[in-house]
Amino acid sequence: MDSVDRLLDQWHRERPDLDVGPMGVIGRLIRIREHLMEAMARVHKAHGLTPAGFDVLATLRRAGPPHALSPSALVESTLVTSGTMTHRLDRLEAAGWIERRPNPEDGRGSVVALTPAGFALIDHVIADHVAAQHRLLAALPAPTRARLDADLKAWLSGFETPQEISGD
Repeated sequence: MDSVDRLLDQWHRERPDLDVGPMGVIGRLIRIREHLMEAMARVHKAHGLTPAGFDVLATLRRAGPPHALSPSALVESTLVTSGTMTHRLDRLEAAGWIERRPNPEDGRGSVVALTPAGFALIDHVIADHVAAQHRLLAALPAPTRARLDADLKAWLSGFETPQEISGD
């Protein structure tokens, strides 16, 4: 019995005419997401980051050398507004973790790049981030994790277009 079962029991009692089975799956995904996000936020906070700041630094780090992207590429990658991204970048720049530079390919634009301090920080944080993810999944046996991953991948593919996946 979990917290979603209680809700389902109430709906079965109040509206026996409705098939609330999907509510169980979606409700559990939402509750699990809340637990996962809280756990990951604690990891980021321990390093002086917000989840949003972590997202920007991780996006720059996984972009590969020179670990720099245009602000518009960061907006696309993180799916936030340009105003929200500007606020994030201002905070990360004030902390010394990123810097804005002229775009070497287009003198009119700029790129956002990890500083050496930002690079060192995200490399340290990502190791703790991944370790926390391993702990969060430790209750599931390896075959269950693999099956869950495959099932979620199949479900997610029904929502994403090939352009969204490739980033085009």
